[in-house]
Amino acid sequence: MPASSDSARATTARRTDAPPTRSPTVYRDSALGVFVLLLAFRIVNALTLRTFFQPDEFFQSLEPAWQLAFGDTSIAWITWEWRTQLRSSLHPWLFAAVYRLAATLAHLCGLTLPAKAEVLLAAPKVTQAVVAALLDCYTWKLAEKAYGRGSRTALTTLALSVCSPWQWFCSTRTLSNCLETTITTIAIYYWPWHWPGTARDSTTGDKVHPQIAEQHLGSLPALRLSLLLAALACVLRPTNALVWLTVFVPTFWQASKRLRYVLVREILFCGSVIVACSAASDRLYYGVWTLPPLRFLYFNIAQSLAVFYGRNRTDYYLTEGLPLLLTTALPFAAVGLYQALRGQELRHSPVTSRGSVKLPAPELVHDATQRRILIRLAWTCVVTTIALSLISHKEVRFLFPVLPFLHVAAAGPLSIFRLSAGGLKHKTIIGFLLVTNIFIAGYVSQVHQRGVIDVLDYLRHKHEARNKLSNLTQTTDTQIFNTTVGFLMPCHSTPWRSHLIYPTISAWALTCEPPLNIPLSERSTYLDEADEFYIKPGPASWLRDNMESLDTIQSGGSRSGRHWMRQDPKFKAKYRRTWPQNLVFFSQLEDTLTQVLGETRYRECWRGFNSHFHDDWRRVGDVVVWCLDGE
Repeated sequence: MPASSDSARATTARRTDAPPTRSPTVYRDSALGVFVLLLAFRIVNALTLRTFFQPDEFFQSLEPAWQLAFGDTSIAWITWEWRTQLRSSLHPWLFAAVYRLAATLAHLCGLTLPAKAEVLLAAPKVTQAVVAALLDCYTWKLAEKAYGRGSRTALTTLALSVCSPWQWFCSTRTLSNCLETTITTIAIYYWPWHWPGTARDSTTGDKVHPQIAEQHLGSLPALRLSLLLAALACVLRPTNALVWLTVFVPTFWQASKRLRYVLVREILFCGSVIVACSAASDRLYYGVWTLPPLRFLYFNIAQSLAVFYGRNRTDYYLTEGLPLLLTTALPFAAVGLYQALRGQELRHSPVTSRGSVKLPAPELVHDATQRRILIRLAWTCVVTTIALSLISHKEVRFLFPVLPFLHVAAAGPLSIFRLSAGGLKHKTIIGFLLVTNIFIAGYVSQVHQRGVIDVLDYLRHKHEARNKLSNLTQTTDTQIFNTTVGFLMPCHSTPWRSHLIYPTISAWALTCEPPLNIPLSERSTYLDEADEFYIKPGPASWLRDNMESLDTIQSGGSRSGRHWMRQDPKFKAKYRRTWPQNLVFFSQLEDTLTQVLGETRYRECWRGFNSHFHDDWRRVGDVVVWCLDGE
């Protein structure tokens, strides 16, 4: 048979297995429908999340945003990073606008103060749900670029993103890493992957002249959007530059002189725009001209302050980080990365026969641009992981920006596994993996570390009931009694004003300021307030040295007697803090506090489950609230 006939048959077979061609309008409508479903899914995800993950979720976004939205009298907790200009103000400005909009709508609708509080609680969650839905959507669209529009493997990528326990647990949180990941994925999608390389006509498969290819396969607006988003991601998180160096260097190296000129020109233009916007935003927030990304690198690298918050093994990301990010998708991602780094194609016939049943095989990855995307994404994952492993302070969320790329890489082997011989057995395994993912997602989002969230709901509702706020729409001409709270916990164990809401809830907690102005030689002996409380001299001694005399909260004695005792100069000179109406702590501390405060008017008034286990011995057990009788 002539060779030309064989070629024609192969082409016909590929086209038979290929997804049906859809017009751009139909495709846009389909993508919009997918996004709407993803948005509904992520809103449910965000509003049902009941657990605590990282303090940065609140103190590096919502607390400065609360202050921007409602002023200094709102008593937000502004941490040392903001006082030393280490963080970009762009992220808090987003949530400040959301808070102002939510407060305005609540006022226009005439909501009561408790209802308004619930709206303010939900507003940033819904906003982050939009960000998370965009991440899912663009992970799928990126996979379509890598495997073909409408391909089954791209849909597998979407399924991996939607069914990921990490995504359910983390993507709807107000961490800068979550916004960084979404922005990076969208920017990578719009990156000019057709530079360099030979383009092929989508209908005939014939080569296209390079000059025509440049016009046909890409556009300047798409490149600019990619670069603007890339610059924004780097401003939010300077370590995001690792992703873009890995993507940019080979593109620049292999591009023609004309394309190199275009790329450099657009990088300078788009980078300047974002830096100018960031500088203006920071000038407005800080009141001085500053460059937080540079200060961030200086503090964390030159002064090694990141080590103050923990040091990890070099292999942390390989042994803990990636397994936590990928969970059951880890083996498929490992195979996918290996295949991509070797430049392997998916070599399977268009139809796989299994007895009398014919099953479609995964799509062939034969286009040069598709292979380039998979290879570059794989190298981005490897380079980013290795580079971050060289930094002493490590957290799983620092690898979050490469998770979409890992899902794209894992989708190919997972599709093959699902459709390979012995299909029933493999489908059973996939079903087991899915059930495992659901269990993990449910446990970490509904059970593990929920007490530190629930306790703030208790305190807020108690304050509302104490002041009878359920029928009030504003506090004008209404006397509101303060509710005082003290948190005897490791620093930043709970959210703050974003969950307490009311400025009339006066609260304090143990702090953990880093040794900003202490020489390197003296940092090894530095103890923050939380360390002093737990380690030296210990809880009992700390309470004696830093709180009012226990005589002021003894079971006996009149209120007037306790009042005049507080006016005694010797008490004012020696003791700094008044005993609060509510004392919050982990049950690990219960025996110690019973010894110190057992004869006082403190009584347990609330207890909530927090976790079955914890890697920090100070956070072991339930969250307990003791209340002062008669207050």
